[in-house]
Amino acid sequence: MTAPTSLGKPEPEATKAEPVLSVRNLVKHFPVRSRGLVRRKIGDVHAVCDVSFDLNERETLGLVGESGCGKTTTGRVLLNLVKATSGQVMYQGKDLTKMSASDMRPLRRDLQIVFQDPFASLDPRMTINEIVAEPLRIHGQYGSSEKGRGQVRELLRTVGLNPEHGNRYAHEFSGGQRQRIGIARALALRPKVLVLDEPVSALDVSIQAGVINLLEDLQAELGLSYLFISHDLSVIRHIADRVAVMYLGRIVETAPVEQLFRTAAHPYTQALISAIPLPDPQKERTRKRILLTGDVPSPVNPPSGCRFRSRCPKFANELSEGERQKCVNEVPALVDRGEGHRSACHYAEAMKLI
Repeated sequence: MTAPTSLGKPEPEATKAEPVLSVRNLVKHFPVRSRGLVRRKIGDVHAVCDVSFDLNERETLGLVGESGCGKTTTGRVLLNLVKATSGQVMYQGKDLTKMSASDMRPLRRDLQIVFQDPFASLDPRMTINEIVAEPLRIHGQYGSSEKGRGQVRELLRTVGLNPEHGNRYAHEFSGGQRQRIGIARALALRPKVLVLDEPVSALDVSIQAGVINLLEDLQAELGLSYLFISHDLSVIRHIADRVAVMYLGRIVETAPVEQLFRTAAHPYTQALISAIPLPDPQKERTRKRILLTGDVPSPVNPPSGCRFRSRCPKFANELSEGERQKCVNEVPALVDRGEGHRSACHYAEAMKLI
């Protein structure tokens, strides 16, 4: 999806209200085991490492990064679908990471997820009416048959689908329509927080725009808060209020969306932004490109200090030997650059790329 010509969503006004969701020092490691009859633990996949952020009311926080950087794992750990290794996820004064499945059940009404693949996330044996009604039945909100059917019809209308098609099965719908069904199912219980895991990445560009516009309309109408996970910065620029950039399990930069695009400070963020195609051919020819060399290191054995140093053009070309040693030995902290902009780089330097 190409970057919009407008500046996208306006930056939200600062607020002192309590965040809807507060994440602190979140860590998730997956054990690596040897093959054979005795499967001994031989290491860990460091999927999420010391991640912290807040999600505010009616806000869209974009979580971006390359495939395998830990975005999806972060979203699943937030909802306690995957147990955290350590850290906190605070919602309404409760730490979700410490709660059992039975304790989480009442909170599932408020915290929902839309999965990435609309072809795999819908049960092929159930009609669309049954799929959308399922969360209502589980949580005892379906009511009488007539009332429940009315709720399902209204949900399908809300996401732009014809209620008369509710007796069809998932395979009879297009990818965009299936994603709308997934959104209707997530909205059935009137949640406060939606985790959107790459909700448009499997869709054609023309269909992406319709789903994104639908999400924006629903947020304005229902007061939802979104954690929008994506690898596509063009989509993030259009829909997000703030952005958190992940690399190899760590957040390396956070900022209001337009500030990030104007003055990205971390070399990794600068490389991502420089890869976005511009609609103006003249600007596209003259812009500065930042090319990253090498592959993303293994999360089983990530580099010491700054995890990005093995691919960082600044580390390779601009730093002295003493400065490089600091990158090797010290993990950079997220440093406040003002106006809600933070970056985790010892030698961060703002750069205008678009």
